[in-house]
Amino acid sequence: MSELKVHDLSKKYKKKTALYPISFEASSGTCIVLCGGNGAGKSTMLQMLASILGPTTGRVTLNGKDLKDNRKRYLTNIGYMPDDFQAQEMMTVSEFLSFYASLRKVNRERVLEVIDMIGLSEKKKVLVKQLSKGMRQRLLFAQACLHKPDLLILDEPTNGLDPYWVNVFIDLLKKMKAEGTILVFSTHMMDVAAEMGDKILFMKDGKVLKIIENETEKEKMTLELLRLHRQ
Repeated sequence: MSELKVHDLSKKYKKKTALYPISFEASSGTCIVLCGGNGAGKSTMLQMLASILGPTTGRVTLNGKDLKDNRKRYLTNIGYMPDDFQAQEMMTVSEFLSFYASLRKVNRERVLEVIDMIGLSEKKKVLVKQLSKGMRQRLLFAQACLHKPDLLILDEPTNGLDPYWVNVFIDLLKKMKAEGTILVFSTHMMDVAAEMGDKILFMKDGKVLKIIENETEKEKMTLELLRLHRQ
């Protein structure tokens, strides 16, 4: 049983507060979705959960282990997909995932399984720089879930995906939830948030304006999130 606890997490720069204190918890098979416009603080929070940014205040624990005191162990149990692609473009798809697999001590069979999962089996020998935006997104997603992490952190994972792959992506996330993975991701797609989120954090200007326990039907929740966006 996995458990994530975020307590009073915040990030402040010299003249700007990027994220005001936020707290929430999630257990195995729970999906937390961050919604809000640009500059809402979504990426800042995800980068702190991924230990890319250090918080100004607060703490994060995963399975009872504090990120600050157990960073190495924490990192072995998470997967992170950034919102932009900054990778070795002269690697092939297979080389790219094999590199991350070696860091995660993942075998070749798992690499091939994940390549097939994201629909790039016919692109294994293609250079990363030759991939479309959507294919690159799928590749970033693949590296994040190679090692079947307890906590999967995804920053705008649906960017660049066509409708078919958005649906495939949702199905993959549902399967991971069923297997006990904790999911935390941001999205501008309100229907995706409404369908996937057990808890939806609506953010603006670094603050969580509303925490929604998603217990209503998808269409009503989508409309509610759109209403919040327009306020």
